[in-house]
Amino acid sequence: MTLSGIRPRPDQVAELTRGLTLPLPEVSTDHLEVIAEGLLRAFGDIRIQSPTTVASGSEAEVTALMETRLNTLIEEDPFWGQLVLCVARGKESLSFNGAHLEKRPDLSIYLSNRNRGFPLITEAKIIDATSSKTEALYCENGIRRFVDGEYGWGSREAFMIAYVRDGSSIETKLSPFLSKAIVKTPPEYLIEGLPTAVGDAKSDLAHSRHGRSFTYDGGVSAGLEPGPISVWHLWLS
Repeated sequence: MTLSGIRPRPDQVAELTRGLTLPLPEVSTDHLEVIAEGLLRAFGDIRIQSPTTVASGSEAEVTALMETRLNTLIEEDPFWGQLVLCVARGKESLSFNGAHLEKRPDLSIYLSNRNRGFPLITEAKIIDATSSKTEALYCENGIRRFVDGEYGWGSREAFMIAYVRDGSSIETKLSPFLSKAIVKTPPEYLIEGLPTAVGDAKSDLAHSRHGRSFTYDGGVSAGLEPGPISVWHLWLS
């Protein structure tokens, strides 16, 4: 999109949010843990079937495999199929004020009990220090998009997944990085809560809380603040 085309479009936002008050009610922690388990299972499956791509392919290649496997699970796993309608990769979406019409989050997870206009957004990043794909890029090109209202602006939660290739973990890389960011004034990435581990040791899963730096533009929630967003981090290695 050209710079001349970047302008707020409250009519687009109003149509998308017709009849809704934002942010939408939160997704339950139990459901988010099930989604994390589904993502972990899908990654395990593609790692067995396509080890070379998972180990050395591009972010897009690995995520395309994830999309296909997650949709296949809908047919194979009745419980997953009850919770998830479908998963889409690179689905075009609006930014919070409609200035951007073609935002493309990596994965959009459409939940069966959720408004279709606001899927659960999942961003994916490779973590590999040897190719300069670090936790700093993970935060700058991932978390920041939720803070600024590019992605997930109508919801209270989102996911980020990391394809880890250098042995990094949330505890050794992400938490120390965000611990340094939170003491800045104002806190970088508007951190309100550092990563807190979730579940057992079978997965590297945690969630952090971040403020958001915008107000809604269009619809019945125009002028209101969205409140914080909980970002769930799943690091897959």
